[in-house]
Amino acid sequence: MAMSAAAAWQAQGWRHGRQLAVQEQALVQQRLDQAKALYALLLAEREQRQGLEQRLRDSESKHYQELTDAQHAQARLRDRLATADLRLSVLVERDASGAAVPAAAGTGGVDHGAVRARLDPAHARRIISITDDGDRGLIALRACQEYVRGLAH
Repeated sequence: MAMSAAAAWQAQGWRHGRQLAVQEQALVQQRLDQAKALYALLLAEREQRQGLEQRLRDSESKHYQELTDAQHAQARLRDRLATADLRLSVLVERDASGAAVPAAAGTGGVDHGAVRARLDPAHARRIISITDDGDRGLIALRACQEYVRGLAH
């Protein structure tokens, strides 16, 4: 009887050990599956971050190029004004009868029938400076809008 009890006890121990081994293997597999899922999530997040960084680099490069081009164009315009290669002028309005309103002393020629008055070079430089600031503002605005559109996607 003692022998059968010991054998039953031994068999019960083996079954219990086997159940524990199966449970442990299931737990290990569950942890492995969780680790794989987290790794895949980290990879996806990294790819998304790298994509965003690349779009940001492209946007900054484009913004810098537009700004540089605008600065070069403004510099060329300022140089042409300084060398008298270019003169800014404005149209002189006509009154109701069609006669030209008297222009200032520095009037230019007739362009397609319109009377033009030349601007003083100092005033022309101030106007160019104002348009330069405006161009920079518009370029910065476009860059911000592209950034926001990029975040929305």
